[in-house]
Amino acid sequence: MWAWPGKKTLFMGCDFGQSAEWQHDKSLDWHLLQYPDHQGVHALVRDLNKLYQSITSLVEGDTQASGFEWINCSDADSSVLSFLRKGSLQTDTIAVIGNYTPVLRDHYRIGVPHAGYWQEILNTDSTVYGGLGHGNKGGMMAEAIECAGRPYSIAVELPAQAMLWFRYQG
Repeated sequence: MWAWPGKKTLFMGCDFGQSAEWQHDKSLDWHLLQYPDHQGVHALVRDLNKLYQSITSLVEGDTQASGFEWINCSDADSSVLSFLRKGSLQTDTIAVIGNYTPVLRDHYRIGVPHAGYWQEILNTDSTVYGGLGHGNKGGMMAEAIECAGRPYSIAVELPAQAMLWFRYQG
């Protein structure tokens, strides 16, 4: 498979957080999986791969502008970025929010394109990945409150140094 610029790729050992540089004459440091932090990285990569296989918007339109749309790329004060991945079906719409600070942001509002339920399908602050477990109880209904040029929005609990993915359910 051809890897376009920006395609999701991992080098050997990245799937469990190997800290040493890979060497051709040594085995990978599989023993690191005995530690919770490395187990968390391994679980996150596993879950990302499952999502990548099951949600077409993460593959569809990778090389076309129609598959990606910024929600907000200018909130420098909060150090938060948010964007949409879009597929041919509305239910393949994914809203991604990243908090790049050590500050928990409660009721952080982002604009979304559709009314209805947005399911939290990935939260890197999950205890499964070694996080603190802050999140949004599985998802939320969009409110008819305009935000970032969109007619609807969701107000999320945005964990510190974490990424959240929400999938539109309808």
